[in-house]
Amino acid sequence: METIGLGLGRNWRQFSLLVLVNAFVGAMVGLERTVLPLLAQEEFGLASKGAAMSFIVTFGLVKAATNLLAGRLGDIHGRRRVLIWGWVVGLPVPFLVIWAPSWSWVVVANLFLGVNQGLTWSTTVIMKIDLVGPHRRGLAMGLNEFSGYLAVALAALSTGFVAEAFGLRPAPFYLGIALAATGLALSALFVRDTREHAKLEAKREIALGGDPGAPSTREIVIRTSWRDPALSSACQAGLVNNLNDGLAWGLFPIFFAAAGLDVGSIGVLTFIYPACWGVLQLWTGALSDRVGRKPLIVGGMVIQSLGLTMVGLGSGFGIWVAASAILGVGTALVYPTLLAAIGDVARPDWRGSAVGVYRFWRDSGYAVGALLAGMLADVFGMGIAIVVIAAMTLTSGGVVAVRMPETHRPDQRVTLDRSARDRPRT
Repeated sequence: METIGLGLGRNWRQFSLLVLVNAFVGAMVGLERTVLPLLAQEEFGLASKGAAMSFIVTFGLVKAATNLLAGRLGDIHGRRRVLIWGWVVGLPVPFLVIWAPSWSWVVVANLFLGVNQGLTWSTTVIMKIDLVGPHRRGLAMGLNEFSGYLAVALAALSTGFVAEAFGLRPAPFYLGIALAATGLALSALFVRDTREHAKLEAKREIALGGDPGAPSTREIVIRTSWRDPALSSACQAGLVNNLNDGLAWGLFPIFFAAAGLDVGSIGVLTFIYPACWGVLQLWTGALSDRVGRKPLIVGGMVIQSLGLTMVGLGSGFGIWVAASAILGVGTALVYPTLLAAIGDVARPDWRGSAVGVYRFWRDSGYAVGALLAGMLADVFGMGIAIVVIAAMTLTSGGVVAVRMPETHRPDQRVTLDRSARDRPRT
């Protein structure tokens, strides 16, 4: 029987498999980022920006609620089972979009996609944190988000070129059928559960003097959402981060198309932002393990605000390429670092639930961003909508700077590790 242990080196096979699985999870979202906003206007005749972004509202609300459920289900029933459920729910998504006779079918497809993403992405995050233990969380989250968002970018680029050659439907969504089937097969046949790894870490923390009592679900929600300054600051920053990502997903393709760009060029722009975001997380996640979480979160929010402002006030393909890259850099600094900060504060025996609460607030940002950006764009124009959300992002970074304590100090971690190692064994 295999002995359970913590650490990236010891668990690299399962960790690498989960990185691959999360790439399939991300690609499911990337299928829609170039094509669906254009499909809303060109095939279904939705003139209102708010109506065109309704699929993101549905996606965001459902994914947020499912995140909250996924963390708790994983703590109770095991991570692997929740991961498999998520893939089963994702199977109908490409078929619903391909066969959709009306926009309501697309909205329903994104209901299923929201459940799929909430169950699968939340679970791969929690499983990687379980495997690596307390010392490499930033690196683990960087690798996880790298695979997911690089896949988002590649899928967005691929569907843009396919749509340019063969039309907006059905060809771009054939890829989704293969993605969902492969993700399900990998999860069911090869992924092993990691709940015992979390239990092992919890036992070690108790042995070092940690509190053995687990809080109630209600206490976890209150503590993560408001009471704990580190957890709640991360929640609001995550919400605003995905608020501007919801804007980028739903409004950017329409904004670029209105400026006269073709579908292929729009696909390139929708690729650059998540590609920079995805690739740079290989560096930013590990960097937060060395320098701490707070500087990267605050700096990243400022850089995101700059990128959004350049999109809203600039014009021309070259300016938008630069702005998309800057937006990706800012998001790469923030995204894995917020997850690592949650893992720093939440104890192993209730970490899954805390991650679920954080991801509930974070992915609520998709719905908030789509609603807010759609309303602002319909009343004031798309450029103004983008600049307003840039200002909100800058304000969120200020909240983190003022309220959030540092959750990971490498010098203190080394001292704790030495004291644990040198303690006499009984």
